[in-house]
Amino acid sequence: MEIRIRLFAIARERAKSASITIELASGARVADLRLELARTVPELAPLIPGSFVAVDEEYADDSVLIQEDSEIALIPPVSGGLGQAKGEGPDLKEEKREEG
Repeated sequence: MEIRIRLFAIARERAKSASITIELASGARVADLRLELARTVPELAPLIPGSFVAVDEEYADDSVLIQEDSEIALIPPVSGGLGQAKGEGPDLKEEKREEG
């Protein structure tokens, strides 16, 4: 399945794009997406372990199943973001308004 991933902050800068599209097998989970993203866009590989992944505007851990129509975002840590607990990332709805 073809998945579009919205990129934010330094991830957007490194990829030189606001979004990218990758291929994932049906039944893929967030962990699979992270691996494929690092393989497909090596410039993002150093950011991926510390980045938040959102699926349908909800922060997702690596076990979350990705559907073909899922809206995906990769949100790297930003200034002060490294100390946040998993699942306590930036406000996705605010990020979407700024992008829109």
